[in-house]
Amino acid sequence: MKTGLIRAAALTVPAIAGALLLAAPATPRAAQTSTDTVLPGYWEYTTSAVGVRDTEQKCVRPSEINRFFGGLSTRRWTCTYPVRQVGNGNARFEGTCTDRRGRRVNVRLNGTYQRESFTFRGGAQLARGTPYLPASITARRISANCPANAEYF
Repeated sequence: MKTGLIRAAALTVPAIAGALLLAAPATPRAAQTSTDTVLPGYWEYTTSAVGVRDTEQKCVRPSEINRFFGGLSTRRWTCTYPVRQVGNGNARFEGTCTDRRGRRVNVRLNGTYQRESFTFRGGAQLARGTPYLPASITARRISANCPANAEYF
């Protein structure tokens, strides 16, 4: 059982960490247009969980900022966050992510953000009653403009 849980963690947690980046805490839509959010542009983000690191670069349009920083579910995970606290450069949220097969994990993250970067630390709980496995997400805006071959968010 323990080996199976470790194997599941090694395969699942990196995807969850990526989902957590894209499912960062949301603020009401009106607040998203204020200076208390991240800027559009070319972003690089790194997820780290269970010793596995993954770095991606995406172009985020102005119309996508709310999705990028405000609670997106990814292709693999659908996430909801009943606990969302974002403001004054600090963010905290707790919720659940479910994959297409119905597997569900609890997530917790908190950290700081600025208009061109953010860092969240926390974890994912793969099964009820088990400890949260460490995860982190760091992101930085590389530039205001995206290269011609950029992948869009």
